[in-house]
Amino acid sequence: MGRAKKVVLAYSGGVDTSVCIPYLMHEWGVEEVITLAADLGQGDELEPIRKKALDSGASVSLVADATATFIKDYAFPAIQANALYENRYPLSTALARPLIAKLLVEAAKEYGADAIAHGCTGKGNDQVRFDVAIAALNPELKILTPAREWGFSREQSIEYGEKYGIPAPVKKKSPYSIDRNLLGMAVEAGVLEDPYAEPPEDIYRMTKAIADTPDEPEYVEISFVKGLPVALNGQALDPVALVTQLNQMVGDRGIGRIDMIENRLVGIKSREIYETPALLVLIDAHRDLESLTLTADVTQYKRSMEETYSRLVYNGLWYSPLKAAIDAFIAQTQEQVTGTVRVKLFKGSATIVGRKSDNSLYSLDWATYGEEDVFDHKAAEGFIYIWGLPTRLWSAQKRG
Repeated sequence: MGRAKKVVLAYSGGVDTSVCIPYLMHEWGVEEVITLAADLGQGDELEPIRKKALDSGASVSLVADATATFIKDYAFPAIQANALYENRYPLSTALARPLIAKLLVEAAKEYGADAIAHGCTGKGNDQVRFDVAIAALNPELKILTPAREWGFSREQSIEYGEKYGIPAPVKKKSPYSIDRNLLGMAVEAGVLEDPYAEPPEDIYRMTKAIADTPDEPEYVEISFVKGLPVALNGQALDPVALVTQLNQMVGDRGIGRIDMIENRLVGIKSREIYETPALLVLIDAHRDLESLTLTADVTQYKRSMEETYSRLVYNGLWYSPLKAAIDAFIAQTQEQVTGTVRVKLFKGSATIVGRKSDNSLYSLDWATYGEEDVFDHKAAEGFIYIWGLPTRLWSAQKRG
């Protein structure tokens, strides 16, 4: 670990990160703790959190308004990549970690800190994401991980905090572990640790139960320019407004819930519940528009790149050479991905019912079975003969 004098602590305002402040100072000899809370559109009131850090012993308490950067520079590139970890999870929480790491490193430089600390435990993914991202951005910084080493139970954490003037939580703690930002919510623990138990309805915040959704469908047209979402129903919107509005529209129709057994990077499986209404629909619509505007070989090759991209982000390698190389490939593919996708929202399902683009590779004259058909059917015989020739030769050899 090494001794650190001035530390920037990733701060959420919860018991563990609050206790980290006196723990770092009294147990590890840190002289000064600067906290940083990132506003990523989670909807929390951050002024009380800022004040709590100061009351807990921080010398400076920073709140970074990073929602616009989060959506524009992290979420939207992931949409261009159709990023779904294990083909299901759209990385709503994982995408936030490299940005928070960047904010921490920038704060460390501004305040002359020699270390960064976080409150991640030893069996989650976030510890890897933070540690690797920080090391990639500034390998000279020490990384301190009190919660990974102190071995406190929650009761012991509260007791330790009270010793240094940090009040115990007044309200009953939720049995769930919840992480939220503008892209969605991640919920685990409590009854959810039984993979056979149905998630209780009260864990959901961004999506309605199917029984509470309207009885008539709603249609939304999502417009993209070079693979980036730019408008809903013809109205141009900035990235934050677009995601905010689409979250509401999609969530009101009961769309966006994921219940999955997930393979963590540390080698264990975990049961995760996600709510990501807008993000899932945007990825689905974007992938569909690519099917209209990209050639078959590019579309098919890109699918394997998307799987790699998703694993890299999930595994904390946002700032890595391979990720940068894939970024360049994806950026090139998106030059033609401009157009509009029409989506039907109804009773828990988002169904794509139409798509259009000035760059469309779909030709009615070639696809139709009507009188306008220009396809030369007679050419098919020669094509099939040449195409199937390797199989014919193989079969002849096997038959002697």
